[in-house]
Amino acid sequence: MDKLVIRGGVPLKGSLRASGAKNASLPILIATILAPGEHRLVNVPELADTSSTLSLLGRIGCPSLVDGDAVRLDTTRIAFSEAPYDVVRKMRASVLVLGPLLARQGEARVSLPGGCAIGVRPIDQHLKGLEALGARFELERGTIHGRAGRLVGADIQLDMPTVTGTENILMAAVLADGTSVIRNAAREPEVVDLGRFLQSLGAHIEGLGTDTLTVHGVARLSPPSRPYAICPDRIETGTYLCAAAVTGGDVEVTHTDPTLLTAVLAKLEEAGCTVHTTPTTVRVQGPARLRPFTLETEPYPGFPTDMQAQLMVLATLADGTSELTEHIFENRFMHAAELLRMGAHIEASSHTAVVHGQERLLGGPVMASDLRASAALVLAGLAAEGPTEIHRIYHLDRGYERLVEKLQGVGARIARVEDHVAPEAALPAEPAAARAAAP
Repeated sequence: MDKLVIRGGVPLKGSLRASGAKNASLPILIATILAPGEHRLVNVPELADTSSTLSLLGRIGCPSLVDGDAVRLDTTRIAFSEAPYDVVRKMRASVLVLGPLLARQGEARVSLPGGCAIGVRPIDQHLKGLEALGARFELERGTIHGRAGRLVGADIQLDMPTVTGTENILMAAVLADGTSVIRNAAREPEVVDLGRFLQSLGAHIEGLGTDTLTVHGVARLSPPSRPYAICPDRIETGTYLCAAAVTGGDVEVTHTDPTLLTAVLAKLEEAGCTVHTTPTTVRVQGPARLRPFTLETEPYPGFPTDMQAQLMVLATLADGTSELTEHIFENRFMHAAELLRMGAHIEASSHTAVVHGQERLLGGPVMASDLRASAALVLAGLAAEGPTEIHRIYHLDRGYERLVEKLQGVGARIARVEDHVAPEAALPAEPAAARAAAP
């Protein structure tokens, strides 16, 4: 097992490039099932979740070839209509094969999904929407078995704007007979990117970016003639901007889209950061001391739940008391207990955390519980005095491409080492160049 060792206290300065969005690339890879033939995608992030998705597609008969951020997929033949447990347990997004397989094959078997331990995330809205389109489901020993003849358009009212639920229903509806309307649909940029990809296949979709999607079903879809580029990862971008904020640094993220980060950038400014944007870059300069703020997570375009943990780290260093309220998931303050081990002052209940800021955090051994909590601990380590060791970093491999390399590029003292390696061996107290220059 590997761990991260960080020696904080260094203001990060420089430029780094955003990767493609994990939460857009996974459903788009799966959506290739709907259009038999060869697909070409670019700006696909090299992540554990990407590998798991390609492995899943390979298991059902769709081979792939990866070359850096470019992926070729052949979905000409579907050999099996089953997503087995050994793949699905690693990644919740695997449930997204349900809609495409039903639409193309008329049958799908999908094990109940796994993923991050951030509360119960049921798929009842997925099943509700797919049943409205004509599918029938049975639960067989932990596996959902769905069957359908020709799917038929329907008017579907979601109880909540679920992202993966919207995506699953949307992918099934594009091949249904007639017109479907999905109401209370998720508006996240990753849903919009999936919709644009489906349009490139020949789907007829209206209302992308709104809470009402109208889908006019077509008889067949075909791969586009040109490679499709995945949108930039707004959560990765926001995480690196927070790294500038907590270290009092100056970091620019390129190849991104500031319009996808409006709520996050507003919070960074409220916390005292200086923000500069161009159409494809965001630069954040951290203040000498952060200011306190209030934050409530909401569906897009509100503040994203996937940035709540990172902003909590800012709050621990602010000059005053901040309050963070989590409306999307229960049990998503597990990072608070680890931040307490680093000297933070946090009072967390089920949905609200009151954070009393202080001047410093102290490095130490901490344990990651989920993907975004892992990112928060990295931020805390970058700001803390002394070495920080972060264990169970496999979560980070699911969502952050080349994280160590990117942070090193802007001056972070961070290394990935085996668990048994001592922090002093991984990262000296001072960089070698600094020691050599000392009198």
